[in-house]
Amino acid sequence: MKNNLVTAFQTNWVSLLVSIVIIAFLFFLAKKRLSFGSRVFIGLGLGLVAGIIFNLTKLDFKSVSTLGTIYVNLIKMLVMPLVFILVINSIASLSSLGQLRKLGLKTVGWFLLTTGIAAIIGLVVALAIDPGNGIAAAVPKDFKAKEIPTFSQVILDLVPSNPFSDAASGKVVPVLIFAIFVAVAIVHVGSKKPEAVAPLKALITSATTVIHQVVKYVIRLTPYGVYALIAAMAGKYGLETLAPLAKVILTSYVALIIHFVLVFGGLVLLVAKVNPIKFFKKAYPTIAVAFTTRSSYATLPVNLEVITKRLRVSPRIASFVAPLGATMNFNGCGGVWPAVVAVFVAKVYNLPMSASQYVLLILVAVISSIGVAGVPGPAAISTTVVLTALGLPLEGMGLVLGVEALIDMGRTAVNATGTTVTSLLVAESEGEFDREAFDRDEEDELEVATA
Repeated sequence: MKNNLVTAFQTNWVSLLVSIVIIAFLFFLAKKRLSFGSRVFIGLGLGLVAGIIFNLTKLDFKSVSTLGTIYVNLIKMLVMPLVFILVINSIASLSSLGQLRKLGLKTVGWFLLTTGIAAIIGLVVALAIDPGNGIAAAVPKDFKAKEIPTFSQVILDLVPSNPFSDAASGKVVPVLIFAIFVAVAIVHVGSKKPEAVAPLKALITSATTVIHQVVKYVIRLTPYGVYALIAAMAGKYGLETLAPLAKVILTSYVALIIHFVLVFGGLVLLVAKVNPIKFFKKAYPTIAVAFTTRSSYATLPVNLEVITKRLRVSPRIASFVAPLGATMNFNGCGGVWPAVVAVFVAKVYNLPMSASQYVLLILVAVISSIGVAGVPGPAAISTTVVLTALGLPLEGMGLVLGVEALIDMGRTAVNATGTTVTSLLVAESEGEFDREAFDRDEEDELEVATA
C-alpha cells in the first residue's frame, strides 16, 4: 500500500514537472511576441504529445487535469458579469428611443435574425456530420444532467422572476432578459433627461472597461489551458480519441460557407436587389482584413470605407451600423460556432439533446451574441453561455480550443461581412443607398488598404 502511494506521488510529480516545463516554454514564446494563435496551436500540440506519453507510460496526470479545471473555472467566473454588463452597454449606446426604433431595431433585428439563421445552419450541419462521433468521455463527477423541460417550461424559464437569484443559480437567459429591460429603460430615460442616466451610463462604461480587462487576463491563459485540457484528455483516452477533431474544423467551415453564400448572398439579391457577386467583390477588403486579423475591431476602419465608398451607403447609416456591428454582430462566433460545439459536447459526453433543447440553443445563441459584444474571444464566451444554459459540461470546450484559431479566421470573416450586408439592407430600406453609383463604379475605382 505504501509503495503504491509513493509510486503515485512520484508519477504525479513527473507529470507536474513536465507541465511546468511546457508552460514555461509557452510563456517564453509569449515574451518573444509569438502570435496568440500560434501559441494556442503549439499548446495543443504539446498537450497532445504529453498526454499520449502520459497514457503510454501510465503516468498520473491529476495535476495536469487540475490546471485545466482552473482554466475552465476562470471562464465560468466571467459568464454572469459579462452577459449583464455588456448587454446593457451595447443597447444603451443608442442615444434616443427614436433612433432605437428607426435604425436600432432594423439593425439589431438583422443582426439577431442572421445570427439565429447561422445557429440553425450550424446545428443542422453539426447533426449531419456529427463531429463528436468517435470521441467518448466520462461525464465529470460533479456534473448533474438537467431534466428535459417541456416547451412551455422553456418559455417560462426565459422570463426572470428574481434576477439576483437567477444569477446566483447560474440561469443565464433570465439575466440577459433583465439586462435588456434595464438597457431599454436607460435609453428611454436618457432621451428625456440625459443628466439622470449620465452617472449610470458612466458607471456601465467604466465597468465594461474593467470587465474587458479581466477577460483579457483570462483569454491570455488560453494556450496554457488548452495544453492542460488536451493533455489530460489525451492522457486518459489516447491519440485515437482526438483524431476526429478534424471533423470539427470541417463542420464549422461547411456551416460558415453555407451561411456566407446562401444567407448573405440571398439577402443581398432578394432584399437589397443587388448582384451578390458584385457585392462580394466590393466587400472583399473587409473580408480579407477580417480573415487575416481575426478581429472585428481591426476591420472596422476598412469596413467603414468599404460601406461608404464602395457600396455607396450613406455615412449616416454606415457610422451607426458598422460600429454597432463590430460589437454585437457575431453570426460566426455567436451563431454557427456555439451550435457546432454544443452538438459536439453532447455527443462526447453521451448526453442526448431534445427538440426543446435545440430550440433553446438557438434562442440562447441569439441573445448571448449581444451579451458578448466587444469581448476579446467572443466565441469562447458565447459558447460558454450556450453550454451553461443547456446544462452541458464546459470541460468539453477543452477539446476544441486548440483548433479554434484556425476556425476563428472564417468566423470573423463571416461576422464582418454580416455587418456589411446589414448596412446595405438598412440603407436600402431608408433610401440611403446610391444604387446608381454602386452600379456605375468599376471594381478598381477605389483602393482600400487591406494591411
